[in-house]
Amino acid sequence: MRITWASGTHQGRVRTNNEDALYPITSGSSVGTVLFAVADGMGGHAAGEVASSKAIEVVTSVEGLLPDRIQAANEAIISAALDDPKLAGMGTTITMAEVDPDGTVTIGQVGDSRAYLLKDGDLRQITVDHTIVAEYLASGRIRPEDIANHPHRSMITRALGLAGTVQVDTFVEQLSSGDRLLLCTDGLNSMLPDEVIERYLQAPTPDDAVWDLIEAANAAGGHDNVSLIVVDMGS
Repeated sequence: MRITWASGTHQGRVRTNNEDALYPITSGSSVGTVLFAVADGMGGHAAGEVASSKAIEVVTSVEGLLPDRIQAANEAIISAALDDPKLAGMGTTITMAEVDPDGTVTIGQVGDSRAYLLKDGDLRQITVDHTIVAEYLASGRIRPEDIANHPHRSMITRALGLAGTVQVDTFVEQLSSGDRLLLCTDGLNSMLPDEVIERYLQAPTPDDAVWDLIEAANAAGGHDNVSLIVVDMGS
């Protein structure tokens, strides 16, 4: 199957800089295996931007399984922070997908950047957020409708740069022709509920979907940087 994709990023309407990073940064298509990744940095000054860029640089350049690549990025971020005290405490999420032309997609994730699958018009979140509210939801302490206004909604429980080793979640999906994959930072899903993401994601092309979603997130308030990649499986 041919793999076709588009990517886009925007600082939003509130933030003065963009601490997200993603790969690839341009649209394209391929009949070979393709790697995709989004990262959402955090830290004082420009440290969040450094952490997310470092994560993308490492996971797209080293060899190995996705958890090994993510662990290498974690170590690189920690090393950079040790070398420069101004970067102390920086970290980042990472969600990456390796898509094979046979339709197999392997996803590695740390943090709350998400991967979704749109199949036959229905949207499903593949990843599980590493956040306090996701844990509360799983344990039944809160309801889904409580998340948007919960005081701990932005607190993540796992990120790169926080400890010497990091636990990486992995997921494997089998895609078919016509399926559409979405990777995004939480600047998208914090602004738009899944039913709205589903609607905009059904745009005619990946490029249309990317920029329709970014514009919708900004129109809803644009409180955060937003970055996303839309991947189509062709025939």
